[in-house]
Amino acid sequence: MIEAVRWSPSGDAVRIIDQRVLPGEYVERDLRMLEEVRDAIATLAVRGAPAIGVAGAMGLVASLEAHVEEPADRFLDRLRAHAAAIRATRPTAVNLPWAIDRMLATANRAHERSPRALLDSLRAEATAILEEDRQMCRRIGEHGESLIAERARVLTHCNAGALATGGIGTALAPVYVAAERGRTVAVYADETRPLLQGSRLTAWELARAGIPVTVLTDGMAASLMRTGAVDLCIVGADRIAANGDTANKIGSYALAVVARHHGVPFYVAAPSSTIDPAVPDGDSIVIEQRAADEVRRSFGTLTAPADVAVYNPAFDVTPAALITAFVTDRGIVRAPYDFRAWNDAGGRR
Repeated sequence: MIEAVRWSPSGDAVRIIDQRVLPGEYVERDLRMLEEVRDAIATLAVRGAPAIGVAGAMGLVASLEAHVEEPADRFLDRLRAHAAAIRATRPTAVNLPWAIDRMLATANRAHERSPRALLDSLRAEATAILEEDRQMCRRIGEHGESLIAERARVLTHCNAGALATGGIGTALAPVYVAAERGRTVAVYADETRPLLQGSRLTAWELARAGIPVTVLTDGMAASLMRTGAVDLCIVGADRIAANGDTANKIGSYALAVVARHHGVPFYVAAPSSTIDPAVPDGDSIVIEQRAADEVRRSFGTLTAPADVAVYNPAFDVTPAALITAFVTDRGIVRAPYDFRAWNDAGGRR
């Protein structure tokens, strides 16, 4: 299985698969400097809510390595500044601020140590976040594979597989586990405009894993469902509100509406860390607005008038009422949804 984010062999950098150039090229990059980490997250070289949380935590450590000889007070100030900068890189996915806040909590417990000892504590915490993410993915797969019958035809949107996490993925984890257990599974992957994460990334990793995959443009999903060719939909999530409203890649809401109309179950697979009890509902989720040229000049080719106005939110919100169930690392959660006490129940890692 591919590893989207991990430590470099030398341990002084975060090694990522640069997802901007897939599927044409397979390129791994080592991130050491603060701006390298922020740029990789902002430009989607590393993407997917769990993966950017892991990359943010590990990137914080890597960005501080060059400053470990500074006086303790200055090093601690730099740590907090780097953490704030990484935390603010993308606003919608809750995993990034969650991971950075966890790193800061570790720093606060160890702030009286030398810079080297403090950095060692942060490295251990970032490594724990990575390992927990891998285990989380496996648990989602174990819980969700019961939804995947023999010869199931699964429709997914964007990429919520191994490329989006530290492990085997969220939405694709049940597919991988079902296939591992000998079941025949076929996947339909929405192209996912405007950056084509479905056709570039999901199709690439599934084909690499030997799982049959068919790409369709986003606008074809309704017609496909009408033919009866889809048994269930599984998507990931970037933030889940206390009432179950879910932010995911733009187009997920439309898919959920169409699935409801055609009687197709619509599942959201996500780790506990993606649930945000502090956000009451979907209206309270901040939606990232991306650059207009992602639509006007997709992959460098002008596909719309150069100065035309563009609406380009990275995510939309699917109301909880359209979600059949959540597949989490703690099990399958069905309506009525109430995640207000999720922290108290140990839902966050």
